[in-house]
Formats: sequence, C-alpha cells, structure tokens
Amino acid sequence: QLQLVESGGGLVQPGGSLRLSCAASGRIFSIRTMGWYRQAPGKQRELVADITSGGTTNYVDSVEGRCTISRDNAKNTVYLQMNSLKPEDTAVYYCNLRQVVPGNRYESTYWGQGTQVTVSS
Repeated sequence: QLQLVESGGGLVQPGGSLRLSCAASGRIFSIRTMGWYRQAPGKQRELVADITSGGTTNYVDSVEGRCTISRDNAKNTVYLQMNSLKPEDTAVYYCNLRQVVPGNRYESTYWGQGTQVTVSS
C-alpha cells in the first residue's frame, strides 16, 4: 500500500498565503508525477498543479503566478506554496500521486484524504 499524508491547510484572509505539504510512504516504486487537486462542494475536482519526476510543472490558469509547486524527491514529498489567495480558492485540496508499479500495464493513481483551505475575511 502507498499512503499520502497532507498538511498545511487552514483559514486565511484574502491575500494571505499557505503552504501545503504531502508526504508519500509505503509501496513506492517509480513516481511519475505528484500534484494537487481541489474540490468545492457541488463542483468537480480540478487539477491545481502537478510536477513530474524530472521537475516539469503544470498549473491551472487561475493559479498561475500565485502558486508554486515543488518536490523533495529524497523525502517523497510535494509542496504547494499558495500566495495572494482569493475566496474562490476555497476548497478541499487533495494530494495526488502517479507511479509505475512493476507488473502493471498502466500507471497507478493514489489520493490523499484532503485538507481544507478556506479563504475568507
């Protein structure tokens, strides 16, 4: 089994900052990407940002320039630094990991339990 443990969420005022962390442990073989998704009540889950094992990053347009994703490969941990937060950033943020498991045809996908981010004055 592979586990993802998220931390860093909370309540912040508009314009504030948060740093989310996600640490992977357990049956880790070859990680392809780690990233962050978010979901507000009644809405579909959407990609916020992800990063490949080689360091290539991808951001949704709404957070471009305000968020930075990074990873520490030695710790199997991904971070999301969020600045200039807006009320529309309010959501549950889920860590995501994709890796190659020996013997499997396709990549395996894993999800964290989610951490709440609330941006409100």
